[in-house]
Amino acid sequence: MSLRSAVLVAGFILAALNLRPAIAGVSPLLDEIMNDVGLSPAGGGAITTVMVICLGVFGPVAPLLARRIGLDRMLLAGLLVIASGVALRALGGAPVLYLGSALAATAIAAMNVAMPAVVKQHFPLRINLMTGVYVSAVVAGAATASAVMIPLEHATGYGWRGVSALLAVPALLAALLWLPQALAKQAGAQNGPRPIGMVLRSRVTWYVTALMGLQSLTFYVVLAWLPTIFLDHGLPADQAGYLLSLTNLVQVATALAVPVLAGRRASQVPYVVGAGLLTVAGYLGVLLAPLAAPWLWMIVLGVGQGASFALALLIIALRPADPATVTALSAVAQSVGYVIAALGPMMFGLLREVSGGWSVPLIAVLGVLAVQILAGWFAGRPATLGKANL
Repeated sequence: MSLRSAVLVAGFILAALNLRPAIAGVSPLLDEIMNDVGLSPAGGGAITTVMVICLGVFGPVAPLLARRIGLDRMLLAGLLVIASGVALRALGGAPVLYLGSALAATAIAAMNVAMPAVVKQHFPLRINLMTGVYVSAVVAGAATASAVMIPLEHATGYGWRGVSALLAVPALLAALLWLPQALAKQAGAQNGPRPIGMVLRSRVTWYVTALMGLQSLTFYVVLAWLPTIFLDHGLPADQAGYLLSLTNLVQVATALAVPVLAGRRASQVPYVVGAGLLTVAGYLGVLLAPLAAPWLWMIVLGVGQGASFALALLIIALRPADPATVTALSAVAQSVGYVIAALGPMMFGLLREVSGGWSVPLIAVLGVLAVQILAGWFAGRPATLGKANL
């Protein structure tokens, strides 16, 4: 591998690693943030809610930016804005905290949309492998941020503001590594017809959007509620936290392996359906016998959810015929998908409150998974978006 190729791959991986820490790094520090800034529990929860909503609302800016400045320069700008956002939110009170969080999330939204197209543009012969690398890096970034924020705070003595601002460092390092790509000739704006209209008219788009949104919804339900479910069943708090970490770590390996295998086939249907069924099995374990084998349920759930996320992004990269259409499909699927996902934890909590237990909300999630598997069946079938009326 040449030095230029090595820098390209390293910059790509480090950019992917920066797509979740700004969000995942909030939860471990939330009590300190609320006490320092004077936020209620609802106000503290709104930090993450604002960021997830931004992931959906601001995704559509990515195709516009890609046409104007090019994918590579957009990625560089996104990394710089993430660094600015996480630094800004550590500088003031609640308004600045929300503003910095929204700024970082807006950049992440555009980068989320751009990354599948970057794979298509820079690694056209290795789409399956690099999709796996990209998704694994995203999941690893989230897991790492959740795990290291408190130890890092203890080691540095900086407090939540200083530790939170340190998240700007890997974003700036990624920007430095990506700078050669942004300055290269191929970083120019995308030309040609706008593909968004064709993408919106395609049935494939809405199958992929449903798959993306529903698998994200079930993931955010786990992220928001899983420890509480185990706590209510009598598990100690530390063990409940370890279980959440386990399911996230399992997703790293799964997200790397599954696209490599699924990308070799014209149809991804068997993989999408299999991933959905594994997620069902994990949720069923939590519903029917949460304390019988919680580590097993978390491994099964991690495999299913990691594979589902990776497959959704792989399909986004594979179906379109060119990077511009990938960007358009990614914008629709991820924007609508994250708006759907943002509703999941809230609706799950509402069902818990109304029913007085966990059975009804868990059964509701199983219903969502049935629809996800059906959408995945259609999304996983061979098709080429941009060469035919689908």
